[in-house]
Amino acid sequence: MGQDQTKQGIEKGLRLYQANDTDRALSVWQRVLERAHDDPVSRFRVLGCLITAHAELGRFREMLRFAVTQIDTARDLGDPDLLAEAYLNLARANEKLCDFHKTVSYCRCSVDMQGTTVGAGLNGQVYLSMGNAHLGLSCFQKALEALERALRYAHNNDDKMLECRVCCSLGGLYAQLQDLEKALFFPCKAAQLVSDYGSSWSLKYRAMSHYHVAVAYRKLGRVAEAMECCEESMKIALQHGDRPLQALCLLCFADIHRNKGDIDKALPRYESSLSIMTEIGNRLGHVGVLLGLAKCWITRSDSDKALEALSKGYEIADAVGNKLSLLKVHALSERIYRTRGEQRALREHVVRFHECVEELELYCGLCGEAIGERNLQLQALPCAHIFHLKCIQGNGTRGCPNCRRSTVKPGFV
Repeated sequence: MGQDQTKQGIEKGLRLYQANDTDRALSVWQRVLERAHDDPVSRFRVLGCLITAHAELGRFREMLRFAVTQIDTARDLGDPDLLAEAYLNLARANEKLCDFHKTVSYCRCSVDMQGTTVGAGLNGQVYLSMGNAHLGLSCFQKALEALERALRYAHNNDDKMLECRVCCSLGGLYAQLQDLEKALFFPCKAAQLVSDYGSSWSLKYRAMSHYHVAVAYRKLGRVAEAMECCEESMKIALQHGDRPLQALCLLCFADIHRNKGDIDKALPRYESSLSIMTEIGNRLGHVGVLLGLAKCWITRSDSDKALEALSKGYEIADAVGNKLSLLKVHALSERIYRTRGEQRALREHVVRFHECVEELELYCGLCGEAIGERNLQLQALPCAHIFHLKCIQGNGTRGCPNCRRSTVKPGFV
């Protein structure tokens, strides 16, 4: 296949993909890939198109397969910048499949492999993926360090799309830590970026930001606003066949109904979300669904079904390495065994809960109280250690109690 035909085929696939004719786009790119044996550069590029498309469709295992092929192609070309890009795609595929340790490792490979031409543009995306992986492992300090670094790259390169994605990830981080002011602020900022700059962007950015806003509103108890934002996100996800986002929206809908006490509406949405999470391989999302189901069964005083869901959730969370989910399993199990009066099991989960708190360092190093139990404003220092904002304000400039670095934080929003 000639280079001109290959280029035309790639561009035709892009036009079809942008017109939301995904199946035909994939068919065109697959034909180009099969015929581009003697053009490794074009082969590399069409593999990149296939990786992106399969990622958005939730076909993460196919995404991983093409990413491995792209690595081999980049090695054949001997181009360090292409190899760096391929390692980033391999990291992203593993991130989607919740293999977070592999994600971090491949992100480091991407940084180490870079030549002279890609530089900061690629690095911002690398540190975003690394931050998401650390968040998946509940390593909040490392996640914040990587995400702040990605945000600096976005600012320095005026990369609004990257900034939008980083803001959504920061919203997710602070939602987990229960600083709901920041959990709402960052995705709202992402939504504003879409409004100001995103007329030529994919609608996925609008959908992504609205989903994260919905999560924050739900946690704040603003259920009507949460439902509105989630419906907007789901509408776009359905239009574009975005299965990963559909699963997340269904989980958010279920959580909203559960918060309203409407378990009959929550349960089928959890089940629908669970089906997609299992199909696409989002194990961390799978755990989130199981935790929601357990809470429903606790509300209905069906402790056996709740414990069954928690047992499955523990197994998956342990395999993924998500320590915060393990902590939540122990907390909910503690509630159940306390109600049932089973003292031995109760003591076991109390001990393991506190071990998780210590391991996660989910406490303020200034006042010693827990972080993440209720909605409190937090502040991260330049070292990325996280404290209660009120404690930092009362600490003056005496430094971080964990590493004794200055509490004066450079400008970061």
